[in-house]
Parts: sequence; C-alpha cells; structure tokens
Amino acid sequence: MLENLRLSFQSIWAHKMRSFLTMLGIIIGIAAIIAIVSTITGTNEEIKNQLIGSGSNTVDIVLKQNSYELSISSSSDIPYGVPEVSDSVREQILALDTVENVTCYTQREYVSGIYYQNTEFSYPTVRGIDTSYFDTAGYTLRSGRGFIDSDYSNFRKVVIIDSILADTYFPNESAVGKTLEISGVPFMIVGVVTESDSYDASISTVSDYYTYSDSSAGYLFIPKASWPIIYCFDEPENVIVKAASTDDMEKAGTDTEEILNSMISSAQTEVEYDAENLIEQARDLEELSSATNNQLIWIASISLLVGGIGVMNIMMVSVTERTSEIGLKKAIGAKKRAILGQFLTESVVLTSIGGLLGVGAGIGMAYIINKISGVAVAISVPASVIAVLFSMLIGIIFGLMPSMKAANMDPIEALRRE
Repeated sequence: MLENLRLSFQSIWAHKMRSFLTMLGIIIGIAAIIAIVSTITGTNEEIKNQLIGSGSNTVDIVLKQNSYELSISSSSDIPYGVPEVSDSVREQILALDTVENVTCYTQREYVSGIYYQNTEFSYPTVRGIDTSYFDTAGYTLRSGRGFIDSDYSNFRKVVIIDSILADTYFPNESAVGKTLEISGVPFMIVGVVTESDSYDASISTVSDYYTYSDSSAGYLFIPKASWPIIYCFDEPENVIVKAASTDDMEKAGTDTEEILNSMISSAQTEVEYDAENLIEQARDLEELSSATNNQLIWIASISLLVGGIGVMNIMMVSVTERTSEIGLKKAIGAKKRAILGQFLTESVVLTSIGGLLGVGAGIGMAYIINKISGVAVAISVPASVIAVLFSMLIGIIFGLMPSMKAANMDPIEALRRE
C-alpha cells in the first residue's frame, strides 16, 4: 500500500498541470457543495436564533379571538369568561417539568396619549407586568432600577422603558428620573431595559425610530398593580413561559396552553389561549431553505460527475502511456491484484487531493459570500469529511475501469508496444 501511494504521488507530481486540470472538476464540485451546505447551516442557525431567541427558550402564550390575537383598546373589547391568571394556575404551570419560569402581563398596543413634556411618543406598546417578567422574558437592566415589591403594594406610578424609546427620546441624556404622562397620569421613569439577545439598532433620532419601529416598536412597562390607574379595569393576561431547554419549548407551550384554556368559561367559544410554536416555524423555514438549496447541491454535483469522467479519461491515458511498464511488471511476476491496486490507488489519491482542495476552496467561498452578501455561514465539519470521502469514492468508481484494463493486459502484447 505504501509503495502504491509513493508511486501515485510520483506520477501526479511528474504531470503536475495535467493532474491539476484533472482534479479541477472535483475541486469545483466539492467547493460548490461545501459553500452551499455552509450557507444552509448558517441560515438555519440564524433562523433558530431569530425565532427562538438564541437560548432564551421563551414561549408566548397569547389570547386569540376567532384565531386572531386579541387586541384591547377599550373596556368594550374585554371578553367575558376570561379571568386573570390566578396564583394557583401559576403554580400549576411552574409545576410542569419543562417549565423553568412563568410571567403574566396585560398589554395595550399602539397606545396614544403618552407624552414627555411636549413630545408625544409614537404609538408604543404598554405592558403591565409582574415581578418575574424581566427575568423570564430575557431583559436586562441597562440603567436605573427594576420594579420592587413596594411599587406593587403601594401602587406607585413608576415606569420602565426599553432601550429603543430611551435612545429615541433621550439620546443625549439619561431617561431615569424623567416624568411621562400616560393618559394624563404622571409616571416617573425608574429604569431602562434592553433585551438580552436583541439586535442593537442604532437609533439616535425620532426619524431613526420611525425607520426601525416597523420591526421593533418601543415598550413601556408599568407594575401590573398600577394598571387600573390608567385603564380602570383588570384585563385578561397573556403568558410567557421559559422552558428548561430549547428542546422543551414545544411541550412547555402546549402544556401551558392547556392549563390556561381550562380556566376559561365553557360559555366562551370565541377566545382561547394559543402557544406560539417557534420550533415548528423554525423547522418549516429550515425545510423551505433546505429544499431550495438541495436543488443547488444536485446542480453542483453535476460537476463532480464531469470531474469523475475526467479522472477516468486521464487514467485511461496513463494506462496507455505506461503499457510497457505494466508489461514489464507482469513479466517479472506482478499479479493482477497488484497492478489493479497501483492504478486504483493513483485514481483515489488524485480525487482525494481534489476533494481536500475543494473543501478548502468551499470554506473560502463561504466566507467570501458572507462578506459580500451578509448571508450567515457555518462550516459543517461532517459535510467536509463526507465530501472528502465522496471524492475518494469517485476515484474508486471512475478509476476502476482503467485499473482493470491495466490489470488484464497481456504481458507479451504490452511489452511489444513502445
């Protein structure tokens, strides 16, 4: 085997340009496949991170009315038969093996009438939250303080805003300590929070806010106990659960959904809780992405077929060129197996080198694609190993016929050729 490897490298080195051109089809095919697989893997990871939250493992369970998310803008929109989430229901949810934490909140979207001095906030979302909201939903405190127990027990009119609103309306000063008017009621800003895994947009003006608000509106948070100060009524709550792991998200959401729906009045047929199945969304997007890119892999594989035919052709030429050598070896006692092994090894070495160069070129192509287009890439080690093994297989398949031709030569006829 070692002697066959030595002879293979010697033959390849003796015809460097011919060998490189022969490997070119293999290099291009492998490089294309590695680049495509890298973009598929990177895109799928990006989908998971964006939808699932890059490890936050939170699942929203929201109230829906006739399959649409319930939106409350006045007391007339409050559905009957949907109570607030009680402490006992919270305990049932926390008792689930798949649930690490739970929080409940009330919400008004696109709220008007929120002012700082003479500037009106542009339709942010207001949430009334409990003490576990920020930890569960994945927020971190950027400045000031969070809500404390006395804020709830004393019904204090305090508010925490997110970093989007802070950067928009207080770009050159601290927001903490400022007073907002919410529906004519003064609330003091005590803190600024930011999502732990959020995209940190550059927002410094109100116009920047309008540009970015399409994908991420600002949020104001007040203690849930202070909610009736503004809106006069207790309202149904949505729920966020933090799963013990990403794999537990789907079950945690489904089980929590069942518990919450069990507390709704049987007479209420229009409203129910529905868990947002981010795992399924991610899986669907991954399948769509993979289905599209698998077609590209098949197209790229055509160059491997062309490369394999090129290997077979050059090995046929090599066998013809070395006919006398083959005849001499057989004349002094070389067996068919030895001749077959020599030429088959040379074919495999040729395609393996092409495979290794293709993997390197594919990784380079993936990073170039990332730099030029911004598409996420993730190098797949298993795919790289499989690509090299596949290139070796091509060498065996397309090198077999020339190797058998060499092994089956008649030594007398071979020695007669010049």
